[in-house]
Amino acid sequence: MSKKLVVFGIIFLMISSAFAQRIDYLPSFDKRKLHYGFYLGINQNDFKVDLQPSTITNANILVEDQTGFNVGLIADLRLHKNINLRFEPGLVSNSKKIYFNHLTTKRDSVREAGSTFLHMPILFKFSTNRLDNVRPYLLAGVAYDYNFSSNQKNPDDNSSGEFRMKTHNFMYEVGIGIDIYLYYFKFSPSIRGVFAINNELTYDNDINSKWTSPIKYLGTRGVFLNFAFE
Repeated sequence: MSKKLVVFGIIFLMISSAFAQRIDYLPSFDKRKLHYGFYLGINQNDFKVDLQPSTITNANILVEDQTGFNVGLIADLRLHKNINLRFEPGLVSNSKKIYFNHLTTKRDSVREAGSTFLHMPILFKFSTNRLDNVRPYLLAGVAYDYNFSSNQKNPDDNSSGEFRMKTHNFMYEVGIGIDIYLYYFKFSPSIRGVFAINNELTYDNDINSKWTSPIKYLGTRGVFLNFAFE
């Protein structure tokens, strides 16, 4: 049985248990103007790559995604009984391999883009009315990412084996989740899609670089599975 099936099985059991309870746990929790929490999660990120129409016509670039982790804090401001504003700063770690299949040697054709970044999303949370001890919701917002592993200021580029990205990036984020009210705390699993707005690539010093000149746009696209405790 895969790890994902185990995770979803645990969530399903918790939701079923919440529906089965005849007592409403934490009945006044959602009346708080401001509350805090934390989250843990996993992510699977890759890059969307758009190629230039008229540079290196035989360019063939593929990205191999990897699974990473994320951890962070939550500050939640109640705006309306069904609308909250959330700030969820956290650290996200992930690594991706980029294959430049139009290059012949392994030294030239493979680059690893390690990413450890500070992810700072501001999100609107749109919740349904509470049903017993569960409450589904939608999330939407934008995020600023500071990439600690960007190498943007490194004078060496792909000709020296260094793949460089931008340090400052912006994302938009959408998601769906469910609040599960337990005896002592609220548990909230959610799944989110995270998509880069700007081009994250730092181009090589040579404008005719066989690595970066074929690329018109390179941006993160990823899925986050977060488990919040509030």
